[in-house]
Amino acid sequence: MSTTSTDNEAILSLARPDIVALAPYEHALYAPTLERLHANELPWPPHSESPGSSLHRYPEPQPAALVAALAAHYGVSAEQILVGRGSDEGIDLLTRAFCRAGYDAVVTCPPTFGMYAVAARIQGAEVLSVPLGNDYSLDHAGVIAALDRRVKLVWLCSPNNPTGNTLEAASIRRVLEAARGRALVVVDEAYIEFSTQPSWIGALSDYPHLIILRTLSKAQGLAGARIGTVIASPTVIRLLRKIIPPYAIARPAAVAAEQALQPHNRAIALERITRICAERERLRAALARSPWVKHVYPSAANFLLLATTNARSVLERLQAVSLLARDFSGKPALEEAVRLTVGTPEQNDRVIAALECGT
Repeated sequence: MSTTSTDNEAILSLARPDIVALAPYEHALYAPTLERLHANELPWPPHSESPGSSLHRYPEPQPAALVAALAAHYGVSAEQILVGRGSDEGIDLLTRAFCRAGYDAVVTCPPTFGMYAVAARIQGAEVLSVPLGNDYSLDHAGVIAALDRRVKLVWLCSPNNPTGNTLEAASIRRVLEAARGRALVVVDEAYIEFSTQPSWIGALSDYPHLIILRTLSKAQGLAGARIGTVIASPTVIRLLRKIIPPYAIARPAAVAAEQALQPHNRAIALERITRICAERERLRAALARSPWVKHVYPSAANFLLLATTNARSVLERLQAVSLLARDFSGKPALEEAVRLTVGTPEQNDRVIAALECGT
């Protein structure tokens, strides 16, 4: 991907001037062929580790092998990749890089992932809410109307968490067109592998102000490794690299991620995604017959949002068979909602039995 000088200037004009001017922390040189006496590390690995362990050495700040693997996986260049500790770190870094406390603002579209608003409030930025429509569709006209000079980031989650639906591509495109030169649009694709919707990565060349968030936590089953990726123009990535903490990616997590992206493991992941999607539809059909469930919302993710007759009772019935679900009741536009992750066939059978889905 290439961006013009005009594109770069437009992006940098949205960033905090003090971050643009910031001289980043200079971490210890990563040079694997040289013996390390420059980073104040212990020369021996922990006693509990094998002699060949390297946990006594600081990891590579942005692991080159992992960056290359992620770039190949997502079909972009390495300079468009920033690896962080889950998507959460990407959300935090973007908010800190582009939002000045007490002055700038972000747009969120609730009900949606809560970290967008939390990161803004921690930074002291204003949160402008443009709620999703009655069918959880994107109110693109409302988002566009909210784009005043304070707004630096527009957060869109597709498939959306916790509702499970994808946002209409035409609506996202209208927001992208309106935000050009005015704000960055971030599309969070944490659940895209469970959807038939194509990724917005292919639109990066058309929209230099578009940013994509991806993660290995869901489809690749690496939630405990905390590997997320910001995919954006090189200008944005260079800016974020200034403020990400040094040595953010632990070596065991990087190794696990590199292994997950090997062809044979990617094939296994694809097979598991297929199984989860099949179980999602089986569970959805069964839950539609439950006396405790008023409506099962369509989902393009690995979970289902349930409109229940009584969320507390549903949660108690699931806990009685040793299962936890997420309580979203009482939140705007969610009423007695419960979010249920699609589990193994055996776990899903327990859900069906606990909620008396019948035949």
